Amino acid sequence: MKIRNLIFFAAASLVVSCSPTEEKLMEKSKASGIEISNMNTEVKPGNDFFEYANGGWLKANPMPEEYSRYGAFEILAKKNQAQIKGMVEEISAMEEVKKGSPEQQIRDFYNAGMDTSIIEELGMSPIQEILADINNMATKDDIVAIHAKMNFNGSYPLFAVFGSQDDKNSANVIAQMIQGGLGLPDRDYYIKDDERISNIRKEYVDHITKIFVLTGDDETIAAEKANNVLAFETKLAAFSMTMLERRNPNATYNIKSMDELQNSAPGYNFEAYFKAIGISNTDVINVRQPKFMTGVAELINSTDLENIKTYFAWNILNDNAGKLNKAFVKQNFYFYSTVLSGVDKMKPRWKRMISSTNGNLGDPVGKIYVEKFFPAESKERMLALVGNLRIALKESIDNLDWMGDSTKVKAQEKLAAITVKVGYPNKWIDYTSVDIDPNKYLQNTWNCAAFSYKRNIDEIGKPVDREEWGMTPQTVNAYYSPNMNEIVFPAAILQPPFFDANADDAVNYGAIGVVIGHEMTHGFDDQGRLYDKDGNLNEWWTETDAIKFKEKTKILVEQYNAYTVLDSLHVDGELTLGENIADNGGLFIAYDALQMSYAKNGTPEPIDGLTSDQRYLIAYAQLWRQHIRPKTLMRRLQEDVHSPGDARVNQGVVNTPWFYTAFDVKEGDDRYVAPENRAQIW
Repeated sequence: MKIRNLIFFAAASLVVSCSPTEEKLMEKSKASGIEISNMNTEVKPGNDFFEYANGGWLKANPMPEEYSRYGAFEILAKKNQAQIKGMVEEISAMEEVKKGSPEQQIRDFYNAGMDTSIIEELGMSPIQEILADINNMATKDDIVAIHAKMNFNGSYPLFAVFGSQDDKNSANVIAQMIQGGLGLPDRDYYIKDDERISNIRKEYVDHITKIFVLTGDDETIAAEKANNVLAFETKLAAFSMTMLERRNPNATYNIKSMDELQNSAPGYNFEAYFKAIGISNTDVINVRQPKFMTGVAELINSTDLENIKTYFAWNILNDNAGKLNKAFVKQNFYFYSTVLSGVDKMKPRWKRMISSTNGNLGDPVGKIYVEKFFPAESKERMLALVGNLRIALKESIDNLDWMGDSTKVKAQEKLAAITVKVGYPNKWIDYTSVDIDPNKYLQNTWNCAAFSYKRNIDEIGKPVDREEWGMTPQTVNAYYSPNMNEIVFPAAILQPPFFDANADDAVNYGAIGVVIGHEMTHGFDDQGRLYDKDGNLNEWWTETDAIKFKEKTKILVEQYNAYTVLDSLHVDGELTLGENIADNGGLFIAYDALQMSYAKNGTPEPIDGLTSDQRYLIAYAQLWRQHIRPKTLMRRLQEDVHSPGDARVNQGVVNTPWFYTAFDVKEGDDRYVAPENRAQIW
């Protein structure tokens, strides 16, 4: 678990090299913005717009074996990976580099990861010392020191403590405590008893057993340890918050002093633990899940020390199995990729090491990446697009018929205060002090983890650094931060199909324009609306307007609850509500901004037989083209706050009135929604 991911949200990017077909499509997209062969025009748009816009691409580009999900994000990410690969391989061949420089760190980190002969020779030795420390715990008083040491190695058993903004005083960084400690993706994997989940638990026990066997335990002892781990984690899951409960920022804001925390959970020495990780400022601690911390303390108090040792040993093994020798890597891949996500083929090692280098040395890699691959004009045009969408959202707020004047004034203040970051940060994190050895891959990852964790912990009690980014510039994604009241667009996303300098406005507004509108709308979704213009959790709505907002969002909840995937499964409309509101807002706001552009410059003639409204919606739909494995889809329905790609398209466009006119959608078509049942929040 990376500290950056504890604080910020990001989508995973899976990357492979372009196939010849895809390269040609990407080249042709520069000419027109939309590749007609990506579509399946035999399908009626009013029945399945996702298939209509993407069917040709889906047929021509089958799912690669090593992917769990494969679409526009992954294709762009693989292009970035190819660029980074060339950059890293060039650096990795350098002979004379300055110690502590980005070039030295990137070269030695990547080379260490690629040197499988040394990794095989070392076997388990890189992890033996901390396993011995865990095994040598004599009393429960020793737990604190081991727990802290594991945190600096990037492992967070039981719970995690980190620094981030105070939700009600966003100018300051405070200590935050969050639940954790589970080897399965979510608490429901321990709680639910349907056949799929039960089978996964059995596979999980078998996986833990095999990992312990690889450490030298015999089968019987390893199986006993595995069952003890599952029993321990099941107890953790029992007092964990659900995914839906964790979406409520008021429920996860619980300020306590150290005395209050210790009194509420007397079975664990939190005061000693905070000292061990270097936090002295303990007057203000946000305990996001108080019931969980009380439960952890009681569990530690009531559990035999040997079982606690087993649980801690499993955590360090589980977090590092993918970095050890081949046997560990293979077993780790089998459970977490094959069993959970349905992927049977592992990515080549160079791809895994590019991702690892990128993930551990994000800023050193990013600094060189933007120097090589990010043109300044992309930033300028992006800022202009953001400005146009801000105007469109401002006018939309003014024209809302369900919001009162006093709330509108504050909404406009918040909109005007949104900070925009494009491309890359103004200052880079200095990694000079991080020791990277060309022969110690696992230790290198730990050194990076320790650097990031200490840097984060040291921010507690200090003013917020508003220059810092939550994503590296080479990340294919974007985000809105409610505490910072900012939208951020890394350099990597500012490429086709998201942003195309050669495409017409309809395509760019339908693609990156909707992404911009999506992120802006997050400031006013069911979670973001709870934060004021300064990023503080503060009720700035009138009670009447808040009730009206919730009534309008119920339409989206019901729509997505009714959306069926894999024949019988449904999207969770409550879990995905924030993202669905953002998609809804993005589609309307970007469209309004496009019409403003046309009012000024004139509406263009159809291109390739497609009107501007058609091109706008097709561009949006083609962002979400993807293959997804059934196991991965089932996981995401349970764990992901985003709706599946086909739902984002099909359920998104049916709420826009121009979808019906642009594609002659009529009552009786599968995707037809009567006007009174359509949703428009913003």
